Amino acid sequence: MNFDFSEDQKLLADQVKRFLDDNCTSATVRQVLDGDAAYAQEVWQGLAQMGLIGTAIPEEFGGTGAGYLELVQVAHQLGAHLAPVPFASTVYLVAEAILGLGSQAQKEAWLGKIAQGEVKGALVVPDTNQVQVTDGQITGEVAIVTDGSIADLFLVALESGLYLVPRADGVSTEKVSTIDLSRDAAAVTFTGAAAELLIADGRANLDWLYNRAAVLFAFEQLGGAQAALDMAVNYSQERFAFGRPIATFQALKHMMADMYVAMKLAENNCYYAAWALANDAPDLSLAAATARVGATQAFQLCAKDNIQVHGGMGFTWEFDCHLYYRRSNDLALEMGGLSQWENKLVDALPLAALA
Repeated sequence: MNFDFSEDQKLLADQVKRFLDDNCTSATVRQVLDGDAAYAQEVWQGLAQMGLIGTAIPEEFGGTGAGYLELVQVAHQLGAHLAPVPFASTVYLVAEAILGLGSQAQKEAWLGKIAQGEVKGALVVPDTNQVQVTDGQITGEVAIVTDGSIADLFLVALESGLYLVPRADGVSTEKVSTIDLSRDAAAVTFTGAAAELLIADGRANLDWLYNRAAVLFAFEQLGGAQAALDMAVNYSQERFAFGRPIATFQALKHMMADMYVAMKLAENNCYYAAWALANDAPDLSLAAATARVGATQAFQLCAKDNIQVHGGMGFTWEFDCHLYYRRSNDLALEMGGLSQWENKLVDALPLAALA
């Protein structure tokens, strides 16, 4: 397959990069990491003003209606800049569920507000019997929900279906710490809050949502992997030891070559998955799992070995290496860990490929 992004899509990526270069530096990430802010509000507002939150939301519902090939470009740049905003939870998960599975009334009620940045979302996936819905009211507690303390709308996935739960009386949250403190996480407790059914059969529809969101998460991870690799290469060219750049040392050259190969392999898989998502291809589940596995492995490898290239300095708080390492491990746990997606990949492979 011969696929590449159009010039307009690449131009969009450049515009997003310029915005994030100016407004989402490592200082911005550290401000959230240090607990000075729950998320980067100015970055979030800027993304909304540029129409990027509504990239894949049709114009009739208040978005720009650009499409998924444009959205993956946004995701890639957000990943490269480690943007501390609830973009993934809101756009890849909640907005995508409403757009693909919701009623006309639900789309009209929520998608425009999401596109404008007025509503932030979070996905809640409880363990069995942690949460119940009875007569339109939801009760229960979930220990960790990404972006839980800043979400205005929760998408709760139960066996009986997917439910929309606005933040109101009956919803309380308590912030919790995870490996990446630049991403919000909270324990969420429901005590009789109003729950509106989005669609029945929660397990099958959650799997549908995960396959689509996996492609977008993979592009975020790909962006992070590329940025970590670039950081390692740039440092190795500038850092001298024994009178020459450490980039000339064989051990480091081999290490960075492995990082590059992993990143490019993930990139190829992500490109095909982007095409499959945009065209709703029959093999989307296979493409999504392949992209997700490759991007997870690439980001974790590049983030880890970036620390090694920096040597002792790579372990210090002052260098940004740990920011990529934190994010790589945090994203690896979204929607199930790496082993779960490896199993999905095997399950999605055609029987002929396993013979």
